[in-house]
Amino acid sequence: MASDTDASNFDVSLGCLLLPVVEELASQLDRVTGLSSNERDVIVSATREALYAQLTARLGRLLVLELNAARVTGRLSSPDPAGRWAQFLELSSQRAFWDAQAANYPTMLPRVERILRNRAEAALRFAERWSEDRRALGGLCQGRAVGVLTGLSFGAGDSHRGGQTVALLQCGSERLVYKPRSVAIDAALRRFLAELKARHDGPMTIRVPEVVERGTHGWAEFIPHQYAEGAEALQGFYRGIGHWLAVMRLLGGSDLHSENVIAHGDAPVVVDCETLFTPRIPPKPSELGQALDHAAELVGGSVLSIGLLPGRGLGLGFRGVDNSAAGMLPGQQPMMKQPDILQKGTDEARIGITQVPTQFSQNHPSPEPALARFWPDVLAGFDGMTATLRGLDGTGALRGLLAPFEPCRIRVVPRATEVYGEVARMLWHPVSLHKEGPARQRANDLLARMAANVSSAPADPEVIAAEVEDLLEGDIPFFTTLAGDGRLEGPRGTRWQPPRNLVDAALEHWRTADFTLERDVIQATLVSAYVNDGWMPDATSMLPARARMDDVDARRRRVAADILRRLVSTAIRGKDGSVTWIAPTRGPTGWSVQPFEQDLYGGASGVALLVGGYLREVEKGRADPVEGLEPLLASLVHTLTLAEDRFESLRHRKGIRLRPPPPGAYIGLGSQLWARLVLADWRQDAGDGVARAVRLAEAIPESAAAADAHDVLSGTAGAIPPLLALARRTGEARQVELARALGDTICEQARRKDEQAFWTHEQWPEGVGGFAHGTTGMGWALTLLARATRESRYAELARAAFAFDEALFDPDEQNWLDLRMLEGAKTAAAWCHGAVGIGLAHLDLDPRLEHPHTRLTLRRAAAATWRLGLGWNHCACHGDLGSWELLELALRAGEAPAGVTREGLLATLITSIEDHGPSCGLARDAFSPGLLPGLGGVAYQLLRAHPEHELPSILTLGGGAF
Repeated sequence: MASDTDASNFDVSLGCLLLPVVEELASQLDRVTGLSSNERDVIVSATREALYAQLTARLGRLLVLELNAARVTGRLSSPDPAGRWAQFLELSSQRAFWDAQAANYPTMLPRVERILRNRAEAALRFAERWSEDRRALGGLCQGRAVGVLTGLSFGAGDSHRGGQTVALLQCGSERLVYKPRSVAIDAALRRFLAELKARHDGPMTIRVPEVVERGTHGWAEFIPHQYAEGAEALQGFYRGIGHWLAVMRLLGGSDLHSENVIAHGDAPVVVDCETLFTPRIPPKPSELGQALDHAAELVGGSVLSIGLLPGRGLGLGFRGVDNSAAGMLPGQQPMMKQPDILQKGTDEARIGITQVPTQFSQNHPSPEPALARFWPDVLAGFDGMTATLRGLDGTGALRGLLAPFEPCRIRVVPRATEVYGEVARMLWHPVSLHKEGPARQRANDLLARMAANVSSAPADPEVIAAEVEDLLEGDIPFFTTLAGDGRLEGPRGTRWQPPRNLVDAALEHWRTADFTLERDVIQATLVSAYVNDGWMPDATSMLPARARMDDVDARRRRVAADILRRLVSTAIRGKDGSVTWIAPTRGPTGWSVQPFEQDLYGGASGVALLVGGYLREVEKGRADPVEGLEPLLASLVHTLTLAEDRFESLRHRKGIRLRPPPPGAYIGLGSQLWARLVLADWRQDAGDGVARAVRLAEAIPESAAAADAHDVLSGTAGAIPPLLALARRTGEARQVELARALGDTICEQARRKDEQAFWTHEQWPEGVGGFAHGTTGMGWALTLLARATRESRYAELARAAFAFDEALFDPDEQNWLDLRMLEGAKTAAAWCHGAVGIGLAHLDLDPRLEHPHTRLTLRRAAAATWRLGLGWNHCACHGDLGSWELLELALRAGEAPAGVTREGLLATLITSIEDHGPSCGLARDAFSPGLLPGLGGVAYQLLRAHPEHELPSILTLGGGAF
């Protein structure tokens, strides 16, 4: 926190508001017995710092507005911007300035006064409790007497119930934690773990801090972060993560994000366990089909809801952030956008958005966590502890061990804290301070609208009104109950939810768990911890020492049929004819385990394409029949229709503002459009596929306007090829014009460097090469647009994009540099990033090899792919079946590396699949039917391996025919 004299901040302006309250607190502390004068000073200083932080967060926007008003009206006379800033600080540091604001912001000062009073009263309450309890806290310091309070910080967590927050204490060489709530639940969990340790067959390192319970509040042992020493300790830590998953799956734990778990040697220590026995409230119908609703309920009730497992955030300010206790890996997080005061120190200061690095917690046992290496230990820990718990339940002992939790007070989090944060920012906006009534109503409406879609959120108007009151006073609303009672006590005495024994409910929910699904979810979430599920150079190659050359085509058919059978057997079906799967899914924010989206890359459009293509090949005698595929395809098309109809309805519903899907060729509307066209060409679309593609096209401009990226995978450029394909199908100029508008946007966003062009990306601000995210894909899309429109500027920009890629070719590596800078790899040979995508894009634009550079690029790409692109996994995106397509085309063109033959290549890949099972990246042991990243693409490419196949390329949206 900045000091009062920091000339670049508004602390000087706020001092006059704080001073009376801080002075009063100092006077009150004089009357608290048992406090030394130095301790009083520590408490006053900590309170002052916390109050400055609170008021700056709430009044900074107002001060910026008044600063600019003072400049425009001539109230600031200094000749330079810094001088005028200093003048405004002097002006706003006077109480008269704030009193004069009452006319424009009538409720501001009363609200500020309540925040200040609440925080000061909370500080006084802390002081009284500290004075009374300190002699009883020696057990939290290994039996040593607690020393004098020498340091204190409030605000270690959100503010609740009248300004109360967790506080961190420094007492000489010892540290303690103060919690303004009952810690009986912590004590009960500590005793429960001790009982488990006595019964568990194997080492068990998980624990919670020692606590001292005082009913209204409590004190906890401070757990310092400490790295594990050696591989055995690291294994113990990750086995402990598995133990926690098993325990929390039983106890209905939630909210175990990165800040609530501390790595202490081989022990993952849960330092905040107040959200046990979370009520399970069925989600509201999604209008996307019963299958998806059931799948969402399964995921919501699985280990994924605990918060320990990796997963990417979707909320404002947290898009793409993995905030999990097991994940949140360094180097794998996006920059976070947050409002800030720009041009501080001048009279032109303004509110803007800055990007800041994600703040890392202390949840990892090593500075460079090797999560993929130790993930089997997580699974082993989960299996072992689950077996112990099931054994206890089988003997009837488990329910008795849970009984001590019933009288414990727990916290329930019905809305994400980020939601409250966004509403609070709106309520403290100057416009809201000017007219509080409309702002209150808007806040009520927003929370009520959320409740209409999120079943866990309170819908009772009285509860919502109380939530808004808390936000007006600077608090995050707090809901609590007794674990054995279940009636939620909300802000300001409100009640919500009927009574029920949450301990019994959690036990019953655990007894009915599908532990195969739980294991699959744990395995699959590993991919969410990483930005890229790609080539892993430290993995052991799966290429066979010797390929089996017998019956290659029969084995090809058998492997593909086995994948399709598994697809049928793992489908989650609804009585309404809908269908979905639970699998790792890549969206605009990264990877997450969830029910399928509608996209081509890893969602329902891609699986529909696979099933439809398989049925066509069966009809031609080039694939083995698989029972159940015809009704599965009908269910997939029906599910896509439900999603499109819902999207269209929401687009035109008044009062609803939703973030549209991205426009991309593989993730987003472009991908859905292209899949509809292919299914229509195959007459597998119920007869309305082209019309539906046209409606999807009309939504692309809005989608592109909201897009965060311009790449082919999910961004603006990706929508161009599907739109052009639609224009060829309909003969209408409208779709070409839509594509042209996207091309214009791409031209505007291009950054030039000499003769090169590139586009910034959140992860790669200086650009990146390759097909999915980079300049190869951009050049490919722009070239197609130039040919359709005969606009030379698109062609010129495409050449500049290709020049960026060409400059990345390293003669020593004989490959293109991978600007992602993955550890251990300068270059890559995959479709998404690397040689496969580069070679396919150029060949798709010049299939007859009329330009010498295309032949050179193909030769280079094939050589790099043969050298680096095989043996790591089997998927089409970043594995063997993507590499196969490029090498097959290189063979046809006479540019394959020496010794490569069609029969030998295919036999090698089939042997690898047979020996290891089909595997797709980090989530290699989880069934993922997605087309590009999953096993669906393996089957699809095996269909295309028949020399007479009639299926379009999924890697160039129809190109690459052979």
